[in-house]
Amino acid sequence: MRDLAALPKAHLHLHFTGSMRVPTLADLAAERDVRLPRALLDGDPLQLPAGARGWFRFQRLYDAARACVRSEAHLRRIVAEAVQDDAAEGSGRLEMQVDPTSYAPFVGGITPALEIVLDEARAASARTGVEVGVVVAASRMRHPFEARTLARLAARHAGDQPGQVVGFGLSNDERRGDTEAFGPAFAIARRAGLASVPHGGELLGPAHVTEVLDHLGPDRLGHGVRAVEDPRVLETVVERGIALEVCPASNVSLGVYAEDHHVPLRRLADAGVTMALGADDPLLFGSRLVAQYEAARTVHGFDDAALAELARGSIRASVATDETRRRLLAGVDAWLAEPEGQSEQPTSTGSGSRVMP
Repeated sequence: MRDLAALPKAHLHLHFTGSMRVPTLADLAAERDVRLPRALLDGDPLQLPAGARGWFRFQRLYDAARACVRSEAHLRRIVAEAVQDDAAEGSGRLEMQVDPTSYAPFVGGITPALEIVLDEARAASARTGVEVGVVVAASRMRHPFEARTLARLAARHAGDQPGQVVGFGLSNDERRGDTEAFGPAFAIARRAGLASVPHGGELLGPAHVTEVLDHLGPDRLGHGVRAVEDPRVLETVVERGIALEVCPASNVSLGVYAEDHHVPLRRLADAGVTMALGADDPLLFGSRLVAQYEAARTVHGFDDAALAELARGSIRASVATDETRRRLLAGVDAWLAEPEGQSEQPTSTGSGSRVMP
């Protein structure tokens, strides 16, 4: 079998705090002499019940991890390590989601918080060869006016180069908040040329997917897997060319699906959906990017041609520069053309520099 870490790909669904390595979180907690829940440090994936109770536990753990991030050095370390990890797994393009309000009190405000992340993303891109863009994500748990503030901040840093804001998202429990009320924030982002990448269709079903499509105009949908429950909604997703950022490990950990094989990867692929596999929150779900491709291979029966198509989908759905997109797509073709068992491991300069002279 070909090496999945050598398959060039784009990583489009990774949350800032959730990207942390377990040893890094342990270090940050030790600095503050904070005792963390064992579930954050044991490296095992969460197994939570579906519904509000499971999400509440997930959110408490996430908040405990986020509370350890208290300085510019912490912000920079998290970005740098996330990009290193992506480079090791063949990712040539990373679009990391961050809500700067969470870290603003410790670095002088939301603008410095975002600019620190962007600056380190630029530096990490140069060090590794992984092209890194940032998605500014508002929270459903906060007032829609705050989302407008974040959209205006994102718009001021919009661009398609490494270390710039490429998209605007909406995260957290999709059962909370009024989706339509966040529409004006997405309109601000859209006018600035930012991609619309809200969450939807994970904790709620196809009716909410339709609501997100109607009011937020997504270019991509975070998760979106439950669109399969209504053929008409699924057809709309395909017709509009909306890519789904599918995160199999987190779907199971959060109780959306009881077993790995219940995640509808095959049904989505057969329907013609463009998919970008993502790790979501490796800190909590114990699974990084390559593991999602391994699940597609071993659990869902995707052969190497189908895995290559998943990688192509992630690259095409990204907001990568044209040069990076062409380079990564060529790398996928080269990976598939190699005899099985002869794919090279990605180097520290990212998958793009490995496959191109």
